[in-house]
Amino acid sequence: MVFFIMMLNEAVSAQKNVRIEVSNPSSLSFKEEVIAISWAKVLKLMPSIDTANFVVYDESGKIEIPHQLEYRGGKQVQNLLLQVSVPQKSKLILLLKKGKPQTCTTKTYARYVPERKDDFAWENDKIAFRMYGKALEKTRENAHGIDVWTKSTTRMVLNERYKSNKYHVDNGDGLDYYHVGNTLGAGNLAPYLADSVWYLGNYSSYKILDNGPLRSTFQLFYDEAAANGIKIKNSKMITLNAGSQMNRIENIYSSESSIDLPLAIGIITRGEPRKNTLQDKDGIMAYWEPEHGKDGIIGVGAIIAKKPQRFVDTNKQLLMITSTKPNEKLVYYTGAAWNKAAEITNSQQWFEYLSNFRKKLTQPLIVKIQ
Repeated sequence: MVFFIMMLNEAVSAQKNVRIEVSNPSSLSFKEEVIAISWAKVLKLMPSIDTANFVVYDESGKIEIPHQLEYRGGKQVQNLLLQVSVPQKSKLILLLKKGKPQTCTTKTYARYVPERKDDFAWENDKIAFRMYGKALEKTRENAHGIDVWTKSTTRMVLNERYKSNKYHVDNGDGLDYYHVGNTLGAGNLAPYLADSVWYLGNYSSYKILDNGPLRSTFQLFYDEAAANGIKIKNSKMITLNAGSQMNRIENIYSSESSIDLPLAIGIITRGEPRKNTLQDKDGIMAYWEPEHGKDGIIGVGAIIAKKPQRFVDTNKQLLMITSTKPNEKLVYYTGAAWNKAAEITNSQQWFEYLSNFRKKLTQPLIVKIQ
């Protein structure tokens, strides 16, 4: 028995490295893409792994791949997150082995901002956003949509901008000049009943599930409110990956009604006689704003997997209409880009980015481990 235990211990300690194969069979190029690998599958291959002492390398064993352990708000690891680039029609081989990892640069960050009337703000290495809380409802500044903060740096800037309170001026790395007002802003979602958008109030509580360095995920919860006589509650789970212009937003609406609830995803427009927009029947809505003086240009877009029912262009905002059953998840994506970040500089590039993003949702990277 002792000999058997010794042999078992030696076998465990001599476990082989985990081999990770990431394939891209599509004609699209994936750059700085965050992928998730089930931690249960990793444990099955390497049961004695120490979460603080493993490293992921490229096949040569020389280049370390950034990683994050994703908890999804629980105490146990759910996924291993990796950031990888895989050209079209190609394959990437990675190796997971024992070792002390280097510190991964923080590329996503989210936090509650009580010092600014209950804002909730989040960012990655490309762009930044915020949602408004209950404290703002009591002021003339109240707004309902998603706000955009432009960035021309990969650094995390939210804390220093709030501390300086000068974020409406570009101090060299971007600013907040996006206007939300009484609209859905940069892609918020709300009930659409009787040909009207029904704003249910600002979020009342939050929960951070993961907070970087490669992915930040949080939930926002809303008090019950009436829309066209129907009492409705809402929660949102928002995820932002490093390297992406787009948020993943998972909504759950609960109501006393059992019928499908019509919903509108909205983007505020600027009253132009000829707006530079994209309204794709397969589920893409976008707007390339007019230039805002020296502040530049913001492109905003939203994507939904299922085909929208229709588009509505009002005087204030462009709407993409869909619907969901009560208590079922509705997932869509929304985000923005700034021309002065010097990556996406015109409407053609922005619309193409959104089109490719949607294609990648149906043609994702294929991950195998052994």
